[in-house]
Amino acid sequence: MNPAGHVAIVGGGFSGTLLAINLLRFAGPRATLIDRAADRIGRGVAYSAIGADQLLNVRAGGMSAFPDDPGHFARWAAARGAGDAQSFVPRATYGAYLAETLAEMRAAEPGRLTLVTGDVSDVSDVGNGVTIADQMLAADSVVLATGNLPPHTPPGIDPARLPAGAYVGDPWRGDIAEGLRPDDVVVLIGTGLTAIDVALKLEAAGFAGPVLALSRRGMRPHRHLDGLPPKRARQDPPEGSLSALVAQVRAEAARDGWRVAVDALRPVTQRLWAASDDAVRARFLRHLRPYWDAHRHRLAPAVADRIDAMVADGRLRFAGGRIVEAVAHGAGVTLRWTPRHGETSETVNAARIVNCTGPQGDLVRSDDPLLRTLAARGAIRPDPLRLGIDVDAQSRVIRADGTPDPRLCCVGPMTRGGLWEVVAVPDLRVQSWTLARRLANAHWVGGEGL
Repeated sequence: MNPAGHVAIVGGGFSGTLLAINLLRFAGPRATLIDRAADRIGRGVAYSAIGADQLLNVRAGGMSAFPDDPGHFARWAAARGAGDAQSFVPRATYGAYLAETLAEMRAAEPGRLTLVTGDVSDVSDVGNGVTIADQMLAADSVVLATGNLPPHTPPGIDPARLPAGAYVGDPWRGDIAEGLRPDDVVVLIGTGLTAIDVALKLEAAGFAGPVLALSRRGMRPHRHLDGLPPKRARQDPPEGSLSALVAQVRAEAARDGWRVAVDALRPVTQRLWAASDDAVRARFLRHLRPYWDAHRHRLAPAVADRIDAMVADGRLRFAGGRIVEAVAHGAGVTLRWTPRHGETSETVNAARIVNCTGPQGDLVRSDDPLLRTLAARGAIRPDPLRLGIDVDAQSRVIRADGTPDPRLCCVGPMTRGGLWEVVAVPDLRVQSWTLARRLANAHWVGGEGL
């Protein structure tokens, strides 16, 4: 890539914003950052579609935008009286941090980054570059930073057969508490971080009725704890089979606690995933993913306290089971489900069902116009496990014919099929930083590539 060229970034959330910032930091090519919503540029859904009292799930000391300056966010927060490195700060505060950092970099490098609001429905080859449809922008390369796809509709639910407003397929669109009465029942499909967020949104909106959070295993996220033994982070991936690794982690968990054992894997998780074939990855997703998610992604203590209080008061219940059917019942829904390890089904009459199964990445099931168009033309393809877009080690997308496209890249959660751990800030910031350095021809700094 010629640093004097032009990079178009589709998506103004965390990954796209960090890519743009780092292109400016490394004197990279001129860039255009495009998002369909102006208020999401620099913040994305994660830090804009939330309540003011919702907290980050990671302490400020681990949330710097820059892997080469790990204390950047903690210093920013401390300077504004928003906490220190050990604090769990509000997500809205973190969104302000990203937006301010972007604005400062643009001011320091005037004319090199353009912000555009609008939809992108296609990216096509034109001559030696690409053209962005709708916006009619010519660029030397394009980076897809579209973020997560909305959750898929769970089995047993047909939204077309339910009353309008009774089923919410995307919990981040609209007011999920609108029209609810105090004695209504709400069912959340999913018991992970999304369900936690939605339960807190309902509470903040004043809804005091009962909430049932339902998933196949009923596993809810755990809380962060203070006073744990020092982390003994692995520097090299464990040797041996997956079953041997499980045995090692169990032994470490028995000695130091499961939080320490799981955290020790963080430095090598992506290498473990890369070294595994598709069959091993599929077994992990089928058998271990729910346990990994529950142990890996934790709650700020204050958030866990609020959830515990809702459970103790009977306002929130977590349950494991399988949905049998959902049928219209007046303006609401009768949901029939079978408890885990049970044989007799239960029913609940709900005013609203909210899909909290979490973000998905299956291109085959996606209704995103841009991704559908690119996939139909063979410009991108699903990864083997349908977790997202297939990419190579340099973040270049893999076309349907199996070849990488040197002009089309992808960053963010849609690359989890190749990296797995690329949904949280510590991993996303490294990915965007690395790609920006390559696009700026700065990847040799620090001895890399020599």
